[in-house]
Amino acid sequence: MSNGEVIISSGEGCYAVKVNGRATFECAPPLRALAKELDQSSFQKVDIDLGNCLGMDSTFMGVLAMMALRAKKIGAEIFICNANELNKTLLFGLGLKKLFQFTTGYVDVGNASAAPAPGAADQRINAATVLEAHKTLMDVDEENVKKFEKVVDFVQKDLDKLNDTKS
Repeated sequence: MSNGEVIISSGEGCYAVKVNGRATFECAPPLRALAKELDQSSFQKVDIDLGNCLGMDSTFMGVLAMMALRAKKIGAEIFICNANELNKTLLFGLGLKKLFQFTTGYVDVGNASAAPAPGAADQRINAATVLEAHKTLMDVDEENVKKFEKVVDFVQKDLDKLNDTKS
């Protein structure tokens, strides 16, 4: 199954995110970049439409958690829209239900195009995204520590090696 795409738009104090296909670590970096910008942005709401999302990996869900934590930090609302039962089960299974409001309805992403993912060529960005996402999942719910501590250790070592080869 091919990886998904993420479409991001903004306007009038709202970010709209639409996820199509299978949401994996490969399409998560644009959302991670948005999450890092949220602290400096002036907005009141984030809508994340999962109506066409066929499933998510833990990295993608970790990046969603990063977005939720940053939005809550500045008092903005964050909604998961149109999530099917599989996606709700995945999110709830990692203790993320408490971070989002769940709703149904139309999410307008306007004329935005799919956010470019760095692809396999930028292994450092992908590794940093995986690492930060899993650390966030571990911070959100202590049950996730035992699920992901080995992933975090492995990815940290991998990232250290990538950074050493860059020098």
